[in-house]
Amino acid sequence: MMLSVASGNPLYPLRSFHGQPNRLVFRRSRAAIVERGSPRRPWRSYSSGSLDPSSSSSRSRWNARPPGAGGDPAVESRVGSGSSESPSTSFLSLLCPLLKFFGGGDPSQERNEFLEVATSSLSSLARSPWGSKSLNNLESATSPQTYLQIYEFEACPFCRRVREAMTELDLTVEVYPCPKGSLRHRELVRSIGGKEQFPFLVDLNTGVSMYESSDIVKYLFRQYGQGRNPTFGLLESTVFTGWVPTLLRAGRGMTLWKNAGKEPSMKLELYSYENSVYSRIVREALCELELPYILHNVGEGSTKSKLLLETSGSNKVPYLVDPNTGLQIGDHKKILSYLFQTYSASS
Repeated sequence: MMLSVASGNPLYPLRSFHGQPNRLVFRRSRAAIVERGSPRRPWRSYSSGSLDPSSSSSRSRWNARPPGAGGDPAVESRVGSGSSESPSTSFLSLLCPLLKFFGGGDPSQERNEFLEVATSSLSSLARSPWGSKSLNNLESATSPQTYLQIYEFEACPFCRRVREAMTELDLTVEVYPCPKGSLRHRELVRSIGGKEQFPFLVDLNTGVSMYESSDIVKYLFRQYGQGRNPTFGLLESTVFTGWVPTLLRAGRGMTLWKNAGKEPSMKLELYSYENSVYSRIVREALCELELPYILHNVGEGSTKSKLLLETSGSNKVPYLVDPNTGLQIGDHKKILSYLFQTYSASS
């Protein structure tokens, strides 16, 4: 069965319709709208391995059907929910309420600024040097024509390694936050991929969807990193220091805020890089509000530094652009205040 891939919807990304070929379903809260798809590419899932997907010896790893739709034991044997690797699933499920209990409480309330900056700074130190610099600092570097879509949540250490890779590859991506208690995006992951597991990547340029953070990182470097291997230590270090930001930040960016409101009609845009002290705090809030956004990674040496300067008049991050209200703002404390006031259920 061939499933088609077309461009995304500004409110929701694509979902595969299993009943008929070349058709796509976009679901909203009260109705299902069926639209014609494009026969341009099949939908494929990439399980694992280091071979190029175009080579004859690796074609058996590609499937012209949605991932998790049966027949792929490499995928089905790793079913989990709430994190990217199944051994961590139960641990994160236990850690989540504990961190919430000992953490900073309601994220919309006034915070201890010294503690916020100190814990975020230590988090950046623990993950340095990954996620700080752009390695694709040449105009000739391969860039996807359509934004990649990543389903993840900020506190997940395995999602973090994927975001670090995206910073190093200078990629602009669509982020669909999936906090615990998610009202929208976790259901989309189950529908597209067949299970609730994070991170989950959708690449509409190649028709690929993937679970497993290590496989995603290797895929990104091969596809958009000029065929190079992941940065030394990026994958291996996650086991040792990947949990440090999650613990230091007391679970910020892990659970849905109780007063989170509706999804806006247009995605917000955030200029950031993964290991930025202040950008982390903003990304946590976007996750807790389950707000999808376009993430412009602007690490050191990024080709998008000029765009950031033209947009904001500065090279500092974070910088938020909200096309729904026309607001553009750069201070992380002002961004937090704006987000929780504008996108609460009472607004």
